[in-house]
Amino acid sequence: MRSVARLVLLFTAVLLISACASNSQDEVLAEETYYENARNDMRSGNFNAAESSLNALETYYPFGRYAEQAQLDLIYARYQNLDLEGSRAAADRFLRLNPQSEHADYALYMRGLASYNLDISLGARYLPIDIAARDPGEQRQAFEDFSELLNRFPSSQYAPDARQRMIAVRNRLASLELIAARYYISRQAYVAANNRARFIIENYPSTPPVEDALIILAETFRFLDLEKGTSDAVALLRENFPDSSAFNADGEFEADVLSRENRSLASVVTFGLIGDE
Repeated sequence: MRSVARLVLLFTAVLLISACASNSQDEVLAEETYYENARNDMRSGNFNAAESSLNALETYYPFGRYAEQAQLDLIYARYQNLDLEGSRAAADRFLRLNPQSEHADYALYMRGLASYNLDISLGARYLPIDIAARDPGEQRQAFEDFSELLNRFPSSQYAPDARQRMIAVRNRLASLELIAARYYISRQAYVAANNRARFIIENYPSTPPVEDALIILAETFRFLDLEKGTSDAVALLRENFPDSSAFNADGEFEADVLSRENRSLASVVTFGLIGDE
């Protein structure tokens, strides 16, 4: 009986100690304490700890004096933690809860920045079959966010950077189309390559890939025996890029994109590291 009593006492003591530790860990701090802890952690670069304090602040004081600033800081803390989707979600939440906030431009900017920097997968970056089928939705979302920022807050301090990033997004989208066109050439899908090239010219006329797109357009038209399409594409290339490498010393169109891009399937799969036999 004494042994049983000792076990009961020991078990009770363990429960009490655990309860005390749990209460200590779950102790709710003052609103200002959470806020100051988060700010100090962000200043020191400890964004994981800052995010924990900001989450606690939102949990225990959702309508407190620091609520709006905590939501803004959470966007930034998640972004610095490379949680880009989480940062975008926090920006969405801020805009939903504070539609008339004077800091809405910042939330829009950060939402666009998170989408802008979301990396594509290794497969989508290097495997042609993925690139050709990939819908660059994140880049389009970033463009929409920056566009909304400029429309709503044209004088925002974030507007100049947003404009530059919109240009970069257009260049990225055009480059993806060019990669797709080259992929189709490698698979001898010349009509599809022609369509991609025309899409670049029609939708991204001021981007760097336009020159290559015109060359692809002219070559694929020539391969398909469409003389007018070929002559029109060459004329556009000559007018806009008179010094293009597609013209020989006599000024004649002499590109070889089809022969250069039309690699064997083995070469495509090995990323060109193994040449054609």
